Amino acid sequence: MKEKRGSSPELLKALRPFAAWEDGKLLRAGYTTGSCAAAAARAAVEMLVTGRRVELVSVKTPAGAELRLAVEEIQLPTAQRRAASCAVQKDAGDDPDVTDGILIYAEAEALELAEGEGESELLLFGGRGVGTVTRPGLDQPIGEAAINRVPREMIAHGVREALSSHGMHGRIAVTISAPGGERLAEKTFNPRLGIQGGISILGTEGIVRPMSRSALVDTIRTDVRMHAECGGTVLAVPGNYGLHFLAEHYGVAEADPVIMSNFVGETIDAACEFGVRRLLLAGHIGKFVKLAGGIMNTHSREADCRAELIAAHALRCGCDAALARAVLDTAVTQEAVSLLKEAGLLREVSASLLRAMEMAVARRAGGRTETALLFYTLEDGVLAESKSAAEMIEESVRRCVRY
Repeated sequence: MKEKRGSSPELLKALRPFAAWEDGKLLRAGYTTGSCAAAAARAAVEMLVTGRRVELVSVKTPAGAELRLAVEEIQLPTAQRRAASCAVQKDAGDDPDVTDGILIYAEAEALELAEGEGESELLLFGGRGVGTVTRPGLDQPIGEAAINRVPREMIAHGVREALSSHGMHGRIAVTISAPGGERLAEKTFNPRLGIQGGISILGTEGIVRPMSRSALVDTIRTDVRMHAECGGTVLAVPGNYGLHFLAEHYGVAEADPVIMSNFVGETIDAACEFGVRRLLLAGHIGKFVKLAGGIMNTHSREADCRAELIAAHALRCGCDAALARAVLDTAVTQEAVSLLKEAGLLREVSASLLRAMEMAVARRAGGRTETALLFYTLEDGVLAESKSAAEMIEESVRRCVRY
């Protein structure tokens, strides 16, 4: 990966409307791999047609910003080969993106080229470092390069515009590559989603909003949609703890559950949208206790009333004021669980919390998807589960999805 160079004042100005404040600091926006691919493809076609270097290229993003991006690694066409290539560097701004700084290359080859007006045909391929789709339910069909629909449209628009601006039309093959993408993809959700061999060329807006949740939510939605294509029950867990717990205690393949991070509400919404029949949410009580309060994003910066919820349900189950105060004073959920266990109230309080969680989750699903829950601690195992939880897990294991 090449060292990132500074953005021009003009580019910073174009990105400024998409900046965001976080903890009193202004975070800079960036642009997606899709914008890089579209810009590189346009520049490559310009150089293919004119035979002259292009140092800066404009790309209009779906978000409305027009970006002037620097063009690097230029190779002009030769007498032996009617092809040109170049690269544009990804800049994710202040968003923690594993592809930040990577060079996205485009090579444009003229298969047929003629002067005058006419329809142009684009053949788009994925090269080195760009993943290949191997499972159903993703943005592109199995066997296609993992270049999503919006970047494909941006690339096609740029190629046709570059040709027509020079009074040309024809049949052009464009190959998008991302050297180093194979290694970077291992740090993403791609292997789990069934995208093998590299990164995805992404971006619905063309802009990377700093600390944006949209990219992660899009990944979760894609994962849910992929599972929905296979029918039956979908299991969802916040992260690796949930994966390991279901694998160890129920024999669920770790490749199977959806990883929803903190986005429980969005996961339920996606399940409803994509026609999932049954959805089981399984997680540690430290996150899931918040669902009892109707909190559908379990990140601590969104809300954190774990001790309060546990204390309220402990009081409902008959605990005395001293125990309730002790629960309120706990710093982590496991401390509260230990106190309830010592008092002989853990199972009763867990059942009370489960009923509240079930109501909140069912409310979010609105009757469109059957929902169930299971929550646990690593020390005590399953604390409570919905009546249909075991059946859903058994169905999932029996189905044993293998794409």
